[in-house]
Amino acid sequence: MSAQTPSCQLLSRDAFFDDPDFAGFWAVAPPDDPWLVSAAGGTISADEATLERWRLADKPIASPLGQPLEAVPAAVLFWPKALKLAGWWLDWLSQSLPEGTPLAIVGEHGGGIRRASKMLAERGLECEKRDGARRCSVFVTVTQKPEGAPTDAAWERFSAGDITLASHPGVFGHGKVDEGTALLLEALESTLGDAPLSVLDVGCGDGIISAWLARRGHRVTAVDVNHFAVEATRCTLAANALEGRVLASDVYAGLEEDVRFDLIVSNPPFHQERNIDYGPAGRLIAEAPERLNRGGQLVLVANAFLPYAEPLERAIGKFEVLADNRRFRVYRGK
Repeated sequence: MSAQTPSCQLLSRDAFFDDPDFAGFWAVAPPDDPWLVSAAGGTISADEATLERWRLADKPIASPLGQPLEAVPAAVLFWPKALKLAGWWLDWLSQSLPEGTPLAIVGEHGGGIRRASKMLAERGLECEKRDGARRCSVFVTVTQKPEGAPTDAAWERFSAGDITLASHPGVFGHGKVDEGTALLLEALESTLGDAPLSVLDVGCGDGIISAWLARRGHRVTAVDVNHFAVEATRCTLAANALEGRVLASDVYAGLEEDVRFDLIVSNPPFHQERNIDYGPAGRLIAEAPERLNRGGQLVLVANAFLPYAEPLERAIGKFEVLADNRRFRVYRGK
């Protein structure tokens, strides 16, 4: 089996796997690459869809927000594009793995991997560049216990109107209210009635939509594929003394088959790292009729250039545009 992503292609061509220090390594925050699933001993990921793929391959899995790690002989961190998240992973690995654990960091030049050596040095970690090709580089170091702040210091709180929000690096809109989300809430304010609804917030992020709806008396279920987002939404609801059910789920996959809602609302993602990926939004739209009660609504916001009109019409039939500020568009289908 050949590697598909540039970072994995670099690893697969290297003598990396001949190094006994990296025998049985675990992949950390890995891309979707079947070659990697077969090559690595296990994975650590905060992405529910990734964990499910490795679980189905009968490989050991762990979430950084889950139970303490079992023995991890070595780790390979796939550098995320968000530098704050990259720094968090470096700190978390140093805190969570035994001191002296071999650690490789691999990533694309366009994704910021050249910053890795500097960020390692800032943490007192020496490294060497192991290889470079396909516009990617791999650096090698070993973990050591940090003297700085614990990784939970990365959690932030900020206010959006009268709502207190919790956030973490890697959560959509980290530390600010997204313009599209703000437009969506304005549209909901003018179109939702007073009757309480059962609502599903897909891709809940820091929980601003769920908190806004719960404060108005709606019964909220929130899902996100990102474990940091799930925890952020739970913290946001708790900080505002609001109730809601929050689950790690790849769109609808984590929900019971028979559960239905009066309203599904979303600011769906369309990026996977630096690549455009319509998969989650496509499933959100296509499967919405099976998850809505009779007369139920799907309301979503998207960048105006995204081609969502056709899948909406195909799945739901007629739809309307509730708001359009030329950058973002709010759609509603019944």
